[in-house]
Amino acid sequence: MAILDWLHHLTGVINPTNLLIMAIIESIFFPIPPDTMLLPLVLLDPQRGLAFAGLTTVGSVIGAIIGYFLGRWGGRPLLERLAAQDKLERVAALYRRYEFWAIGIAGFTPIPYKVFTISAGAFELQLGSFIVASLLSRGARFFLEAILVMLYGQEVMGFIDRYFNLLTVVLVGVAALIWLSWYGWQHWHGNRREE
Repeated sequence: MAILDWLHHLTGVINPTNLLIMAIIESIFFPIPPDTMLLPLVLLDPQRGLAFAGLTTVGSVIGAIIGYFLGRWGGRPLLERLAAQDKLERVAALYRRYEFWAIGIAGFTPIPYKVFTISAGAFELQLGSFIVASLLSRGARFFLEAILVMLYGQEVMGFIDRYFNLLTVVLVGVAALIWLSWYGWQHWHGNRREE
């Protein structure tokens, strides 16, 4: 219970308004993820855990949209200073081809999301697809964390701190293997029909 007492003393800092602000600015430039404030809030008030996860998701997507437009208005010239034009075009082509999946994976895993929000604008990805991928991936991450804390309380905090990022990468890897297997089977099956 000592951790709960300590968190109660920090309620001036750990509160829903600051959570929303942190979620917004983290998607643009802030290096500390909103999970660091979401989890203590859910631990303090588990009945509102889903509301906190929703607030974090909304804030993160608002920040992502701001980052997208910052990238759209000024990201390309910055990227052109850092890399050769032909390399940028190859990256842009890959990004456009897999835009939904690139944003989805970045939003769910520990990959710095701000890099993807700004580069999505710089490479002029479709805004609607970007927003949907952001909502789904960020929501999946924050709601999963909140539900784990709501169900298991303080006991799960150490697990999330140590293993959650690894777990997200493994889940994405498994999903990619399933998709690649399905795609390969469809391709092989289609070739067999043509013979």
